[in-house]
Amino acid sequence: MNIRFLGAHNIESQETGCICLLIDDVLAIDAGALTSSLSFAAQRALKAVLLTHRHYDHIRDIPVLAMNFYHSGTSINIYSTNDVRKALSSHLLNGELYSKFLERPEENPTVRFTIVEPYSMELIAGYSVLPVPVNHPVTTVGYQVTSPEGKALFYTADTGPGLEECWQHVSPQVLITEVTLPDRFSEIALEAGHMTPTLLKQEMLIFRKIKGYLPEIVTVHMSPELEDEIKIQIKDVAETLGTPITIAYEGMQLEL
Repeated sequence: MNIRFLGAHNIESQETGCICLLIDDVLAIDAGALTSSLSFAAQRALKAVLLTHRHYDHIRDIPVLAMNFYHSGTSINIYSTNDVRKALSSHLLNGELYSKFLERPEENPTVRFTIVEPYSMELIAGYSVLPVPVNHPVTTVGYQVTSPEGKALFYTADTGPGLEECWQHVSPQVLITEVTLPDRFSEIALEAGHMTPTLLKQEMLIFRKIKGYLPEIVTVHMSPELEDEIKIQIKDVAETLGTPITIAYEGMQLEL
């Protein structure tokens, strides 16, 4: 399983892109930097997109991705909760901001949407995909994605602490999780449903207690102008846990 980080941050700039993961060139998770990172041909090679929740930095590229598929006369399969579908149909693909690609063309809509249910396994593009609820102010699911060879990652999406129930349902070799803010913003992080390095450490101690091991850990969704501070604190967390933690960047690839 090849995992490419098309976007690894929560804000876009010349150097940073909003969160988007690409698995084996065919399965995308979230759409923050999806179209800006791929050629038209690479976009059309996608078999499915998994969306975690309705916040703009995670769904922003869906309209222009849909336009590409519409021009080629093909469809793109998108999977997420009904909450995300409602947001797309009401706000982005509503016929005012952008075309109603959930309905157009009538005989074969460009966006084929499948609603996922928490804890219900789906076979998507050859991968076993398990949506698991996480702790964020809007309805949000993380995804455990398992390849046909049995390699598994879990992407938490945006989440705050309180993931004990989540950990009961996943057993990944790689955990991709957000760390949006440094510790000095812990109150803001807790209010907004995000992680800091210390909050991540607490969750990993709970994970290890439940599962008996720690997976390879990769952090995403960092606030770019605070990233240097986050890196220092993550290093301390890694030393405390006794396991390496990688801070993702745009273009980074992992082989699992």
